[in-house]
Amino acid sequence: MKWSAIIALTCTFLLMAYSAVELPHFADPNARIHQHVSPRFIEKAVEETHAPNQVTAVLADYRGFDTMFETIVILIAGLAVAMILWPAHREEDP
Repeated sequence: MKWSAIIALTCTFLLMAYSAVELPHFADPNARIHQHVSPRFIEKAVEETHAPNQVTAVLADYRGFDTMFETIVILIAGLAVAMILWPAHREEDP
């Protein structure tokens, strides 16, 4: 291995380890994400969107474009796999 690669990987690891110290603990109710947006979604999701439940309200209404484009990406990936696996030509039996 080249020393430059080892040094780059070591620096990257140290930077990630230093950054991970600042992350909130897993399932911490006092994390910043749970203090700002989550309470509003919990309190007003059904009222604002008239969706049957909160999950549907967030995925279909608040994150509608994001969910739509994720679905399109999955569809395109599935079509690409199908095209790769589909035989290019079929041999006919005489």
